Amino acid sequence: MFSKKLSIVLFLSLGTIVSNAQNDPQAKKILDELSAKTKAYTTIKAEFSFTIEKKDKSKDTQNGKIATKGAKYKLEIPGHEIYCDGKTVWDYIKDANEVQIKEMEKGGDDAVNPSTIFTIYEKGYKYKFEGEDALTQTISLFPENPDKKKFHTSKLFIDKNKKQISSVKMMMKDGSTQTYAIKTFEANAVIADSEFTFNTKAHPGISVEDLR
Repeated sequence: MFSKKLSIVLFLSLGTIVSNAQNDPQAKKILDELSAKTKAYTTIKAEFSFTIEKKDKSKDTQNGKIATKGAKYKLEIPGHEIYCDGKTVWDYIKDANEVQIKEMEKGGDDAVNPSTIFTIYEKGYKYKFEGEDALTQTISLFPENPDKKKFHTSKLFIDKNKKQISSVKMMMKDGSTQTYAIKTFEANAVIADSEFTFNTKAHPGISVEDLR
């Protein structure tokens, strides 16, 4: 299912890093500023790349588009369109002309859905400031309940001037990494609520699999 493709990474002792990350005031200041600006947006539209790098260093990259409005989102990646109105998720599989319908999940890794990619840091993580250069600040996140996550560390790369996430790199427990890189970003565009629901009538002959 798509949550596995997009479920939003530790080469050092986790215990040592987390103990230093619990109350990092510099990281908190940066994240508070980032959160305030992101929450002020009514909508977000972005284009991104999503890269999986396996332990053998092989890579696979996909490009996609995302639109969010509160908990609502629409995601486009090769072969799929995913719609969510905040309660229901429709995964439209283009080649099969099939849509799978399920309720939006509220916990675990499925909570890292596309609508939270810009606010992943706000709940359930310890954090540590890793450094900065002229353009970018880097913060590491560590899940407070690591047993419930498929990744052990997530790195946020933040544009210092725009106060926006430019990329997120997740280190997975299986040794792979998943990286989301934001290519274009537009805030406060007008997006109708109807854009976040799937219209079966617009797809003659579609197969509907209702998993609710």
